[in-house]
Amino acid sequence: MTIRYLHVMVRVLDLDASMRFFRLLGLEEIKRWENEAGRFTLVYLAAPGQEETPVELTYNWDGDDGLPSDSRHFGHLAYEVDDIYATCGHLQANGVLINRPPRDGRMAFVRSPDNISIELLQKGAALAPAEPWASMGNTGHW
Repeated sequence: MTIRYLHVMVRVLDLDASMRFFRLLGLEEIKRWENEAGRFTLVYLAAPGQEETPVELTYNWDGDDGLPSDSRHFGHLAYEVDDIYATCGHLQANGVLINRPPRDGRMAFVRSPDNISIELLQKGAALAPAEPWASMGNTGHW
C-alpha cells in the first residue's frame, strides 16, 4: 500500500481576507478552481518551492453556516521560518495579533481571519531571547 500527502483543507468565510493573511506568511497561490455548479472556490497556496505541500482554502459562495465557531477541529498548520522575530514583526506590523509570542526564540502562534491556528517555528536552533518578545504575554488562545 502506498500513501502520499496531498494537502490540508480549511474553510474560509472571507476569501480575500484569508488570501491577504496567507500572503503575509509568504505563501503564493499555485492553483485555483471556481465551481459555478457547486458555488465554491478552491484556492491552493504553498510556500515558494514547496508546491507539493499546499493549503487548500475552500470558500463557499453562499456562506458556510456549518463552520465551527472555533475552527479547531483539525489542530493547527505549522510553518518553519528563517527568523521568527522578523516574521512575527512583519505580521504584527500588518495588523496580525501574535497570540503566543516567540519568547523562547523558537515558537509562536497566530490566528488567520477564520480563527485557524498557525504555529511558526524557528528554523534550526532557537534564537536568543529578545525584546519585545521575551516579556510579551499571551493574548487569547491558540
